[in-house]
Amino acid sequence: MGRTTTVLVRGSNQLVLDEAERSLHDALCVVRCLVNKRFLIAGGGAPEIEMSRQLGVWAKTLQGMESYCIRGFAEALEVIPYTLAENAGLNPIAIVTELRNRHANGEINTGINVRKGQITNILEENVVQPLLVSTSAISLATECVRMILKIDDIVTVR
Repeated sequence: MGRTTTVLVRGSNQLVLDEAERSLHDALCVVRCLVNKRFLIAGGGAPEIEMSRQLGVWAKTLQGMESYCIRGFAEALEVIPYTLAENAGLNPIAIVTELRNRHANGEINTGINVRKGQITNILEENVVQPLLVSTSAISLATECVRMILKIDDIVTVR
């Protein structure tokens, strides 16, 4: 407790230094999340695709507007593994489809392994993320959608 550390970063240009600073900030945020809530979950889009699958199953039991909203939320969660696959240079449609199929077959810990470029059991690969990161992102996105849905009129101003 009470120790400080200085990190000296050198780079060839300002862009490299800015990227290094962002990476260090992200790492410190992960550590802060783990201090606040000491739970780790599978990474690689596995929790999001599993939540999407389970919400899709639940939406089939509902009727009307509730079913439509839950199904929309489930589809929105699939954007996370889709974007992960796209950023890794993989075919996002094929990857998300295979990921969905594996989760439907009960392989709930399968996720996108960007190093191997395929879907693997992500826990065996030790690819984990803090629970607080995922819950915060989903909560903030849900609050944003709720605020947008509360808008009942738009007034245009010049």
